[in-house]
Amino acid sequence: MIYIAADHRGFRLKEEIKKWMESEHYEFRDLGANSYEKEDDYADFAIKIGEKVAVENGRGILVCGSGAGASIAVNKVKGIRAGLCTFEKQARAARNDDDINVVCLSADAVSVDENMKIVSVFLATMFGSEERYIRRINKIKKYEAEIG
Repeated sequence: MIYIAADHRGFRLKEEIKKWMESEHYEFRDLGANSYEKEDDYADFAIKIGEKVAVENGRGILVCGSGAGASIAVNKVKGIRAGLCTFEKQARAARNDDDINVVCLSADAVSVDENMKIVSVFLATMFGSEERYIRRINKIKKYEAEIG
């Protein structure tokens, strides 16, 4: 399952991404915000999407103004490998090499068109499964297990 969420600064972009995903017949679930709420907080949506993606082995699309706050918050959830992506090549490498399961987007610094390309690449690219990539991810998983 693909999950999508955004705070107030990412709300409009999230709605555009949803329209595109519907047109491409992706199955997804919107975890909020359900309306523009100027006082909402990215951390609430980041934790919600992180928990869903981690438990269900899904993928997530998370949007805030800079993308940085959402990335910081969602990466606190055990099992999440989120990356802030600002261009297509970065998204492709993040999926192929690092197996990110959540892409974080900047609604303020990146155009709608470029963000749509990033989402498309994120959803279309599979993990490369090369030994070195697996080794690196396993080190992260080991560390997560050690710290609880």
